This record gives sequence, structure tokens and C-alpha cells, in this order.
Amino acid sequence: MVSESYVSSLSRSSTPKFCNSFANRIFSDVAGDVTVVVDGESFLLHKFPLVARCGKIRKMVADVKDSNISKLELPIFPGGAQTFELAAKFCYGMNFEITATNVAHLRCAADSLEMTEDYREENLIARTETYLNEVVFESLEKSVQVLSACETLLPMAEELGILDRCVNAIALNASKEQLVSGLSRLECDSGSIDFKGGCLEWWVEDLSGLRIDFYQRVISAMGRTGVRSDSIVASLMHYAQVSLKGIGKQQIWNPARSNPGVMENGQRAIVETIVSLLPTEKSSSIPLSFLFGMLRMAIMVDASLACRLELERRIAFRLEMVSLDDLLIPSVQAGESLFDVDTVHRILVHFLQWIEEEENDECGYDSEGFGSPNHGSVLKVGRLVDAYLAEIAPDPYLSLQKFIAMIEVLPDYARVIDDGLYRAIDIYLKAHPMLIEHESKRLCKYIDCQKLSQEACNHAAQNERLPVQMTVRVLYFEQLRLKNALSGSSGDGFLSQKISSSVPSAAMSPRDNYASLRRENRELKLEISRMRVRLSELEKEQVFMKQGMMEKSGHGKTFLTSLSRGIGRIGIFNGPGVGSNKNLGKNPGGPREKLAGVVGILFL
Repeated sequence: MVSESYVSSLSRSSTPKFCNSFANRIFSDVAGDVTVVVDGESFLLHKFPLVARCGKIRKMVADVKDSNISKLELPIFPGGAQTFELAAKFCYGMNFEITATNVAHLRCAADSLEMTEDYREENLIARTETYLNEVVFESLEKSVQVLSACETLLPMAEELGILDRCVNAIALNASKEQLVSGLSRLECDSGSIDFKGGCLEWWVEDLSGLRIDFYQRVISAMGRTGVRSDSIVASLMHYAQVSLKGIGKQQIWNPARSNPGVMENGQRAIVETIVSLLPTEKSSSIPLSFLFGMLRMAIMVDASLACRLELERRIAFRLEMVSLDDLLIPSVQAGESLFDVDTVHRILVHFLQWIEEEENDECGYDSEGFGSPNHGSVLKVGRLVDAYLAEIAPDPYLSLQKFIAMIEVLPDYARVIDDGLYRAIDIYLKAHPMLIEHESKRLCKYIDCQKLSQEACNHAAQNERLPVQMTVRVLYFEQLRLKNALSGSSGDGFLSQKISSSVPSAAMSPRDNYASLRRENRELKLEISRMRVRLSELEKEQVFMKQGMMEKSGHGKTFLTSLSRGIGRIGIFNGPGVGSNKNLGKNPGGPREKLAGVVGILFL
């Protein structure tokens, strides 16, 4: 082996062809006898140290008939000319440092040059394997560095098993880190909040530098080794934030600035992969904001339908916790409505299917009491949908079919009162004045006048945008409500009818009886909720009447007059000439007032 004192730096030339004018020689007193060309760069070297350690160069020299060969070419070399220079230095016995940055390149170069133990002990393959096993795979950080370096070494790094060993080492070390941090949390359970906040896994940021297919393998291996799901979710969120930061809000809200057809496939692959790596259990550790953010990204990059459905399904499981702003997903299709109504509709369908499955899995007749979480969730979602309808109603590009589809998707028992639905429909009618009468009637038929509050009824009776038939229904049920209030029958007949109709028939099967009881139970709960609302309104009106009677007791006001003013201050119960029509609108003799008089005659 040549001593270090006799060795100078390797001679490299940027000229791809053989050249006699090299700046330096590998020996100061011995001229090189072979030129090795690697990726266009020429190295003036000596045959003896190369053939002593490199089986491939030995075979190349032996295969050439001319013993005075002076040029060898390695057109495709792992790691390029820089890695070959390190391998040549190893052949000459020169000292250099093997690091986590170059060990993967050296391992592939050594395999390409066939630097095995058959030609010299402790050859480059053995040296790099020792470093990998004893240094790299014992450290999570170094394993990540080596895995990143393998991006330019495919498929050789895959064939040599470097990728699999790095992935397994990262997962194993992450699991060890988890155990150590868990013990630290137990020991320092009474410590400061700042210390606990610093216990977040540090490797989350390191993994964000990996390409998506390597990252997928690492996260999958972590799941198999038992790494906590919250740590995996934190890593997925950080990786998405780093990798998808190029898609800004301006691109989302302005479809003209981003064309999904020309968007890089890499972003689509990142979104689909991250969604596929989400923990499978129904865990609340995944923030809803992250799920909605990924859903928006999936829509932007035109991800696969399976990817979007998976996100929608996960959101549906926790829909009662969603805010209105989360549902306002912008549409990226040119010429359509401002908001993606179809996506929200599918989320609602998933939610109702999940509720139905949960109910079918319940056993026993007391599974759906007044404190049933399913029923409470449906009511919350009902209020959320009504608010969403009111938010999207002013959109001039929102079609009537989509708006009606959003109304129809919820069952009747999801709304105790229809005030929110009435408000949304009124906004839609105001924003779409070109609707024909038939379309307005079709839209208003979804409003149950019996489920409107007193305030909503007052507004509807004076609303000129509603069809005449809708106004007649409102006035009719207001008169009916007053009659029931005066006679003392506040819905007891209906409730008793429901109770009697819920008695199971002997001719029905037990399963049908159970389904019928569940349905009747839901209807009775809904009716009781309505009665509670009505009772609250009557209590308020009673307070109002008492105050009015005390203030105007000397003016000869009758009980009926006070009651009619308390329940409905628009005078819908008085015939023409009573003088209370001034509150109905600007035109005292308009059609709304005449309708009020007609309906009033029916009950007086």
C-alpha cells in the first residue's frame, strides 16, 4: 500500500476525452497508466491499485486483448464522479471519512465495482456495511439522512436492501423514543407545562424532507411497530404543511389561477398518500381543520374519488362538531356555484348512513331515550345545515335543484322548528327573483307551518315573496293555534293519537314491531320538543298579556283582544274594519290582509 506522504490528490478533468495534460498525478514520480472516464469526467490512475480491490476493473482489463489499454469507461456509475473519486482514494489507501451522507453512495459504488472480500479483506463493501449496522441504523436521525440519500441511487439501493433496513431502523428507533419519552412524562408528570410541550417527537420535522414514497413506507412501518397514532397524525400534518404549501388561498378561491389538468402529479400523489396513511380507528386525534384542509386540497388537485370519499366519511363521523366556516368549501369548477354543495351533500349522506347503522346496531327498546347521543347529533346537524343553507342561498349561480337537494337530505325529525329553513328559503327567493311561481311553490312546500315560531309566522304573513298558498297556510295554522290555546287543547289529542298508534300489532314480526316502536318513539320525542317550544312561547306571551292588562286595565280591553295582540301582532285574526291591519304592510287593503280576513271568518 502506498504511503500517505507519497500521495497527492486525485487528478480530475472536466474534459470527457483522454488528455495528457493533467494538473496533478496520483504519484509525483510515477505516471498514470490508465484513464477512467466516469460520467464525462476523466481520472488518470494506475491499474495495479484498482485491479487489486475492484473486481469489475480487473475483469475489464482482462477482457481487453491489448495489454496496453489506457482508457476505461464507466458510463453509468452510482453517485457519479464524486463517489468514484472516494472509491479510488480507498483503493489507494488514502484516508477519508465515511459519513451518513456518503455511505449509501459508497455502498452502491462498491457493489458496482465488485469490491468484495474475494479480492481484499476489509474491502469497501464490508467497511460500508459495518458503518451502516453499527452507526447508521442505531440512530434515527442518521437513518433518515441515509434514506434521503438513496433517492438518487434507485433501483440499486432497493436491490441492496438499504431502503428496507433504513425504514425499519427509523420505525424501531421511533418506537424506542416513544417509550423513553413516555417514561419521562411519567417521571415529570408534575413538571412545568413548558417541559411537557417540548416532549413532542423531534423526528416529525426530519421526516418532512423525505420524498412521498419513502415517507409512506416509514409511516406504515411505524404503524406496525406500535408508534402512537397521535404522533403519526402530527407527522402527517407537518408533512402536508411543508409539501403542499404551494397551493395558496388565492388559488383555491380563484379557479382561473389554477388548472387541475396541468397541476403537477406530485401534489396529487402527496394528498392521496397522506389520506391513505391516516389512522384507521375512529379517533378524534385528527383535527377537523386538517381533514377539511386536506379535502380542499384533494378537490384542488383533482385527487381520486376514493380519496375524497374517505375524507368525507371521516368528517361525517364528527359532523356535529363542525362549524359553518368548515362547510363553506369553495368550488373550483368554472361556471358553477361559489361553494361546493355536492361535497357537503355527500358528507350529510355519510352522516345519516352512519346514524342509521348505529341505530341498527343498538339492542333493546331503551336504546334511544331522550338523552340519546344520536338524536342530539341529528338535531345539531339540522341547525348546522339550516345555517349553511342561509349562507349559500344568496349565490346567484346556485341552482334550485341543488338547493332543494340540500333541504331534502335531512329527515323531518332533524328539525324541531323550521325557522332556520324558512329564513334560508326566504333569502333564496330574494336572491333569485326570476323564479317562476311553480318553482316558488315547490320550494316553499318544505316549510312546515306548524313548526314555525310566532316570530317566523309574523314575518311570513307579511312576506310578499312567498306564494299566496303559503301565506294562507301560515294564517290558517295561526288561527288553529289560537283556537287550541283558548280551548286548552295544546296538542294533547295528537300526542295521545301517537301513543295509541305505537302499540305493536300481534300480526307483526318482532323485528317489524321494534322498528315501528323506534319510529314512533322518534316522532313522539320530536312532538314533545315542539310542545316545549310552544310552551316557552306561551309563557312569554302570558307575561306580555299580564303587563298589557295591568297597563291598560282602564281602557276596556277584553281578554281576547289582548291575547290576539300578544300572540300575533299583525292582526291576522281580525276581520276588516278592526283597525289592526296597519302592521301587515304598507298597503292596508292588499291581498295579504284580505286573506287574513277570509281565514279569520273560518274560525269566528
